[in-house]
Amino acid sequence: MAGEYTNELQVSEEDRLQFAEEIEQAVEWLASYGKDDQGGVTRLLYSDAWVAAQQALAGRMGAAGLQTYYDDCGNLFGRLEGDGSQRGTLLTGSHLDTVVCGGKYDGAYGILAGVIALQYLRKRFGPPARTIEVVSLCEEEGSRFPLTYWGSGNITGRFDKNNVPSVRDNDDIPLSDAMHLAGFGMNRYRSPLRKDLAGFIELHIEQGIILEREQKSVGIVEGIVGQKRFAVRLKGATNHAGTTPMRLRRDALAGACEMISWLETAAFQEAEPFVATTGQLTAVPNMSNVISGEVHFKVDIRDSDAHVLGRFSERMKLAFFEIAARRGLIADIDEWVSSQPVRMDREMNGTLASICAARGLSCRTMFSGAGHDAQMLSSICPTTMLFVPSKDGISHSPLEYSDPLHLANGAAALAEWLYFYGYKEGN
Repeated sequence: MAGEYTNELQVSEEDRLQFAEEIEQAVEWLASYGKDDQGGVTRLLYSDAWVAAQQALAGRMGAAGLQTYYDDCGNLFGRLEGDGSQRGTLLTGSHLDTVVCGGKYDGAYGILAGVIALQYLRKRFGPPARTIEVVSLCEEEGSRFPLTYWGSGNITGRFDKNNVPSVRDNDDIPLSDAMHLAGFGMNRYRSPLRKDLAGFIELHIEQGIILEREQKSVGIVEGIVGQKRFAVRLKGATNHAGTTPMRLRRDALAGACEMISWLETAAFQEAEPFVATTGQLTAVPNMSNVISGEVHFKVDIRDSDAHVLGRFSERMKLAFFEIAARRGLIADIDEWVSSQPVRMDREMNGTLASICAARGLSCRTMFSGAGHDAQMLSSICPTTMLFVPSKDGISHSPLEYSDPLHLANGAAALAEWLYFYGYKEGN
């Protein structure tokens, strides 16, 4: 895909305000599917709330003039058929599932903005030159089963719904059983695997505070950081807190604390967007008057540079082993997640920058510190992402919020981007 952006379409101020009203209403509407007692949204993969939300979205897509269909892992598509003059399918959208007691905007915004943008383009311009689809991806978060990107992973070939990973949820239900109970995975629908995609754009809330702090209207995502996650296990000696001298202790919790302190200090010495986090710390026996003989904790490190990730990981392991040896502890460090940084398409990002400049939208380029379906789709087609500000940087929470005018700015930029690549690019 190639082409030089020209400002042939600019969404009017009246249309932008209409977008804001439509998106605000649509977000509240979709949040009613999976609304929980804590004021959040819990919509887990293949749950009753998830099924109802996908069915409701199919109805909304149809009302917008789109042809709807599912694939066999449960991704839902709304299709605006092209006139055949340009090859390939242009795809936009995001994920439908949420974390437990999550927010209204994460994932949902990208789907709803895509429906609104395609309805606007269809009514104003009719059929595109290249077919455009909006997708409600069935899963991204990994909240019900211990895997992520089940929806986009089936599209790209990372996963195969005919060879389902042997994972189970907290109720011991296998993923394959849950999929079948929801009506998928039984060859009733078309294969999820796609070979026809000409490009993908994902519109998303930032889930961070950078855009709000810098008073930017949108963020053009340069890339998505790579991740490494480690499970650390320390073995010491459980003993009496009152009778064991300090110099004779093999305190696993004290050793873990020194490691965690080292991690934070070392992380501050790296350049942004590098981050390191410790979580899921468990001490055994976890009693106030007993020295901990065993500790488990997790480490999550992320950066845009694969070399930095590798170098820091090796430094960390050496430091942790040195601390353990000095304290008489046995350390085991298991790397259980490793994903490489992913770059978005430079030419598509340039088009987004031109659109923002033409509209007078203040923007900045940035890396995403969170994972997204876009990193999966980038393996099979040119891909880009656009962020809008998140209030106070809060996400995965009932307090998640983005101003409707910010949401409308993103939807307007999306509509213009889809117009360029779907209607004008190559003409």
